[in-house]
Amino acid sequence: MSNTPNKPHNPYDDIVKTIVTAAERLGYSENDYLIFTHPKRELKVSFPVRMDNGDIKVFSGYRVQHSNTLGPYKGGIRYHPEVRDNEVKSLAAWMTFKCALIGVPYGGGKGGVTVDPKELSESELERLTRRFVRAIYRSIGEYVDIPAPDINTSAKIMGWFVDEYSSLKGYNCPAVVTGKPIALGGSLGRVEATGRGCVIAARETLKKLEKEVEGTTVVVQGFGNVGHIAAKLLYEMGAKILAVSDSSGGVQCDAGLNIPELVDFVHGQKNQLKDYKAKNVKPIKNADLLTMACDVLIPAALDNQINAQNANDIKAKIIIEGANGPTTLDADKVLHQKGIIVVPDILANAGGVTVSYFEWVQNLQNFYWTEEEVNEKLDRMMCKAFSEVWKLSTHEKINLRSAAYMRALEVLVNTKRWKGVYY
Repeated sequence: MSNTPNKPHNPYDDIVKTIVTAAERLGYSENDYLIFTHPKRELKVSFPVRMDNGDIKVFSGYRVQHSNTLGPYKGGIRYHPEVRDNEVKSLAAWMTFKCALIGVPYGGGKGGVTVDPKELSESELERLTRRFVRAIYRSIGEYVDIPAPDINTSAKIMGWFVDEYSSLKGYNCPAVVTGKPIALGGSLGRVEATGRGCVIAARETLKKLEKEVEGTTVVVQGFGNVGHIAAKLLYEMGAKILAVSDSSGGVQCDAGLNIPELVDFVHGQKNQLKDYKAKNVKPIKNADLLTMACDVLIPAALDNQINAQNANDIKAKIIIEGANGPTTLDADKVLHQKGIIVVPDILANAGGVTVSYFEWVQNLQNFYWTEEEVNEKLDRMMCKAFSEVWKLSTHEKINLRSAAYMRALEVLVNTKRWKGVYY
């Protein structure tokens, strides 16, 4: 059924359907998987923040804790005007399955504040962050729930987060969040981890198709932390990046974009992507970018970007889901019928949570690794998970998303069985 204006798409419905389908393929009864179709806890808070002009504004924040079957809840905090309860609930569930699939001992959590951070000064943003910490701090902790950066949040914001939490607890708690500045216990390689994970997923997919990264044509939607890192690393490996976009617009070049120059223009000089000018570079709309002919498409922006309305127009041979939930379930079926390989988000963008886990371990041990060690461990874990999913997909003759959820659900159900349940 396609989306209609009267009934907005609810990504959580897609997750539940995917879980049920995976459970049926595994031969599980409803008793085995029912708990994983419901978040364990949903917290909504309202908190006041004093603006620079002296006015008080009240903001809404969320923290959803989906499952702690495998360990503490884990997931990012996003600041975005469209943060809503169903979105956060979906993101928390994706984290549960992502952690189970990649092999880190975390459950799924997610949080956010409904705000446009571009409308706040830095001091207002800091006060908002500290008040949000105060609103949720009793529900989080280094062995309970460990937040991290997400859309429109950063290492600096995580620094404020850990400082406020530590002040409330009365002692230094670096392990309460990941994605912190290096000086506060952050891990080397964490900033690049999600984008690097996407590149590993792309590289391994191309290997299975007996193709090289060098010369591969790539299109990237989203030029934030994930998208620009993925584009930069693929460019360094010899791929031709045909187009990139962000919330301001997009640019394309048939001969391939100069990604280092583009990264410096946007992230170094703090310009908008739409204002970039160079020889043979043309503007492109996000909608047109998604349907460009290319070898690899990396949607690394927001959810529901590939949907029933545009799925038939997708021309990429491979899709690497850098964002969470960029493809709706209806669209996924269309892409599978067209023979397009989709590496799902719970595998493709698992690099971030994997290196977050490494950061947490380093914080708890107070012993830190080199960037080379971090990247080597990330590559090994991503390759292992990818190999397992590809093998299952081939054996069962199903798409990679179905195989990924089957593998993750198997881990979750087996763990739950070992723990037992009391009534």
